[in-house]
Amino acid sequence: MLNVDSIERGIVLDHIKAGKAMVIYKYLDLENADCCVAIIKNVKSKKSGRKDIIKIDDRIDINLDVLGYIDPNITVNIIEGGKIVEKRPLELPKQLVNVIHCKNPRCITSVEQELDHVFRLVEPETRTYRCIYCEHEK
Repeated sequence: MLNVDSIERGIVLDHIKAGKAMVIYKYLDLENADCCVAIIKNVKSKKSGRKDIIKIDDRIDINLDVLGYIDPNITVNIIEGGKIVEKRPLELPKQLVNVIHCKNPRCITSVEQELDHVFRLVEPETRTYRCIYCEHEK
């Protein structure tokens, strides 16, 4: 059995859908983090069968909207002194800024490269977002 040490101070992203840890790693830009990051894939889980876990050995700013967009069921555990001191709930974000990009070639964001890519949640049940500029759905 694999043994990954606990962390004294940092963040543990738990209950990540199996296979999604690398997507989250990329979206959160963790490859540029100045701390130790452990990715544990395909861990046995009573609740979901298999899951991924990411341990970040420091309290860094992470974009909770990104996590909520990828999977609102992820548990964000804040660790201090080796113990969980806070669990941050996630939800599907109402608006995403520069998380997803508009693929419509006629969108103003294709011409005005410095504009933020802003999408609003229009249908929570289907997790449908729409570009605020051109109404293109993602």
